Order: sequence, then structure tokens, then C-alpha cells
Amino acid sequence: MYFKRKELEKFRSFKGPLIDVRSPSEYYKGHLPNSINIPLFDNDERSIIGTIYKKEGRKKAVIEGLNFFEKKIELLLDNLFISIESYKNISENDNKELYIRIYCSRGGMRSQSIAWLLEKFQLNLVTLNGGYKVYRRWVLDSFSRKLNIVVIGGKTGTGKTRLLSLLEKFKYQTIDLEAFACHRGSTFGGLGMKEQPSNEQFENIIAEKLNTFECSNNIFVEAESANIGKCKIPHEFFNQMKNSRRIEILRSESNRLDELIDTYSVFKKEELQESVLRIKKRLGPQRTKIALESINNEKWDLVCRSVLDYYDKCYDYEKVGKTNIKLLDLTDKKYDENILKLINNVL
Repeated sequence: MYFKRKELEKFRSFKGPLIDVRSPSEYYKGHLPNSINIPLFDNDERSIIGTIYKKEGRKKAVIEGLNFFEKKIELLLDNLFISIESYKNISENDNKELYIRIYCSRGGMRSQSIAWLLEKFQLNLVTLNGGYKVYRRWVLDSFSRKLNIVVIGGKTGTGKTRLLSLLEKFKYQTIDLEAFACHRGSTFGGLGMKEQPSNEQFENIIAEKLNTFECSNNIFVEAESANIGKCKIPHEFFNQMKNSRRIEILRSESNRLDELIDTYSVFKKEELQESVLRIKKRLGPQRTKIALESINNEKWDLVCRSVLDYYDKCYDYEKVGKTNIKLLDLTDKKYDENILKLINNVL
């Protein structure tokens, strides 16, 4: 496995378009970031070949695969050359040094078939020995490294995400788990966000970000529960979060209400009301009624007040980094570079 990891490092060192030739369903489940999916077989074709392999053996499965391949060679070439030209147009590298990087599931027949085809055009290319399977092993191993995590905690509306963005702006090492998961981690969390990635791709994105860091330096993350929408924080990474240092942000209730109003008042009333109805059993009939009516009447302070108490009670059960806490009172303070001095003072 060490040898194959060295192969992955070598593969990643080449400059050029990154082509994933697996089926669309495999690609959706998880892929190397910035790769382009040009599938050798679509989902149905892959299923057919797999069934033939199980029932009739490798030889007949290969023959069926070649039949599919033969019918789409021209289309595959068109897509490949479009991808190559697109990369050249946006790349600042010398085009003579470009390599077409190709991978499949295990570095087997699919990537080798595309490599064979492109060799006929005297193009530079490289395939990934071990394929996506080796990449996933690298991803999972990255969460076992010792990381110097600093958790940013605070009740709903304290501006934790805004603070994380400020740290990112000033070149601190940050991982915005909610941005990667395309979800804010609450019943309102999906509003205005893109579709969530698969859990596997969520892990891939985190690992890629970690790969750019010096692990001994502070890595700032926002306090989260184990699940952010449908995405689950990698187990080893989450365990390190639970045992990390924590900066607890304190803000006044009026500050918190202003933050929530700025965040959520921009969304459609119907979307906000649907979010409230999802937690109506926990809010209770009275608070639910107040929230729904207030949304309809655009009384945003009442909306936020009606759910704030609920979220504060939920917050009492949040355990990430609760053993080593430094309090930081940012009441009425602007979230600018002056706050960074306060953070450095408490670390």
C-alpha cells in the first residue's frame, strides 16, 4: 500500500486534465476533486457487464465491454479532446508539459483502455496505479494524523461562521465544514445552499483541504454535531474535534438576533415556514404558531426569538471541545481584523 501511495503522489504531481472514466453513479458517490467524468460505460452498461462477469466469467464480460466501447469511441474522443482544450485555455503551464491524467476504480481495464486509445494520438498521459481505491485509502488515512484543531463554539447567532470566514481571509488555516457539506447543520441549514455532496465526497473535500495545511499549526473549525445535514463528519476527525481546545464566543441576545435576521430574512416565506414545521413538535404549538405568523407578517425579530430558546436548549447537549474552553466576549464588536488579536491572546 505504501508503494501505491507513492504512485498517487506521483500521479498528482503531473499537470494536466484529470479524467475519471468510471460510471456516473461511481463518480457521484465520490471522486478526485476537479476531475471530469468521461465514463467509459454508463450506469446500465456497467451493470450489464458486471452481471455477465458473475454469471459467465471474465472473458464474456470483456467481450461485452469491447462491444460497448466500439460503439462510442468517437464520442469518447470528442469529449476527451474538448476537456484537453478546455484545460489548455485556462492553464498557465507550458502545454508541451501537460499530461492527461486518467483513473478508474482500481487502475484496471477502463483506464488502460482509454490510455490505449489516446496513445494513438501521441499524447502524454498517465494512469493511476490502484485507481480511486488508492485515493480513498489516502483520504481515510489523512484523518488519523494528529491535528492541532481549535474549535470555535458559541450559541446560535454568535457569528461563528462569519468569524471562520474572517480567519480564512487573513490566511489562518480553517476548515468550513458547513460550506463543504452545503448545509448549516440546523433545520434551516439547507436554505440557499447547493445540493449536498455524497458523504464520501464530503470526506474527500476535507482531506484535500487538510493536505494543504501544516498540521502542527492551528486549524480552526466550527463546533458541529457529528452530522451536518446528510453528511457525517469523519469519525477520526470528529474525535479530535471533541478533544481539542475551544474558543467559546459570547454575544448579547440582541447581537444574536441581528445575526439571525441578517442570515434568514432573505429567504422565501414558504421555505422558512417549512423549516419551522419540521421542528414543530420540539417547538411546541405556541412557539410554532408565533413563528409561522411572524414569518407571514415579516416580523423577523419574533421569528428568531421563537426559535432561539429551542436552539439554546439543544446547544446544552453539544459536547465538542468542552473540556478545554477559553471564553471570548465579542458583544457589540465588529467582526474585523481587530478580533484576530483577541483570538490570538486567548490561545
